Amino acid sequence: MKDTMIGVDLAKSVFQLHGASMAGHLKFRRKVTRIQFRQFMSKHEPAVVVMEACGSASNWAREMIK
Repeated sequence: MKDTMIGVDLAKSVFQLHGASMAGHLKFRRKVTRIQFRQFMSKHEPAVVVMEACGSASNWAREMIK
C-alpha cells in the first residue's frame, strides 16, 4: 500500500527529497544527486511521488515508472 508521499525538488545536480506519511507526518529529508535519486527510488517501497512542474519533470516521471 502506498502510505508514503515523496516530494521532490528537481534541480540541475542535487535534488531535495521530503518523505511524509499520508497523514502528513515527516518521515525523512534528504539531499541526493541524480544517480543517488535513481538508486533511492529503485530501492524504496511504492509511494506517491510529487514533483514540481518543469521541463525535466516528465522525464523523471517516466524514470519512476521503470
